[in-house]
Amino acid sequence: MVDVRELLEYNHIVRRRYFESIARLSWNEFTKNREASFNSIRNIFVHTLGAVDYWLDFLQKENLHSKREFDEYRTFDEVRTYMEHVEKRMRDYLHSLSPEGLEKKYTVTGEDHKAAKITAEDVLIHVFEEEVHHRGELIALLWQMGIDPPEMGWKGL
Repeated sequence: MVDVRELLEYNHIVRRRYFESIARLSWNEFTKNREASFNSIRNIFVHTLGAVDYWLDFLQKENLHSKREFDEYRTFDEVRTYMEHVEKRMRDYLHSLSPEGLEKKYTVTGEDHKAAKITAEDVLIHVFEEEVHHRGELIALLWQMGIDPPEMGWKGL
């Protein structure tokens, strides 16, 4: 069985590959409105980081993530800095997380306004899935641009 920590480490590795690939684009190509979920490649990439940051706040009962508007990221270095911040937060959280901590219960309110109990592991799986979902968008956008996406095989596959 795969541990959610392994999935998140996989996301970290693949995220880095994607950033290195998209950082080769011109800034105009990176920020061009492509009519995708969050319009541009920059916005989609930053959104995934923001989602991780948001859920880490939730799990740690903190409010550390500073919500910046997409347009406030004006350079690749600013996006990289945010990515490194989020990755450090996640690694620190996972390093401190005990097996019992994965089962810690939280209450969330769904879109239907009903409360539900979820575990930390549920949240972390959601974080993984959210990034995979948007990575699929990035793949499609890169293909539309005639660019092959980075390799992302699981453990050498």
